[in-house]
Amino acid sequence: MSITHLQSFVAVAEEGHVGRAALRLHITQPPLSRHILALEDELGTPLFERVPKGMRLLPTGEALLHHARRILAEVEVATLTVREAAGTSKPPPA
Repeated sequence: MSITHLQSFVAVAEEGHVGRAALRLHITQPPLSRHILALEDELGTPLFERVPKGMRLLPTGEALLHHARRILAEVEVATLTVREAAGTSKPPPA
């Protein structure tokens, strides 16, 4: 399970739509869809219901969402801590 896959999952869960999530993440839809499919494959279960107007979280996705947000928050804290220890606080290039 990669950080990128978790970021993709959270974006789709929050946006409810792959297209809007792709815009938010500054990537195209095909790789974003592959991230979601790879995560579902790794976990062995679907996380979303594909509906005509987007994506709806299944109970399995709801179960992952809280953990994914917490993991991503911890990664952010770790990044800031290391930058502060190194004497740099500027964000990485986009």
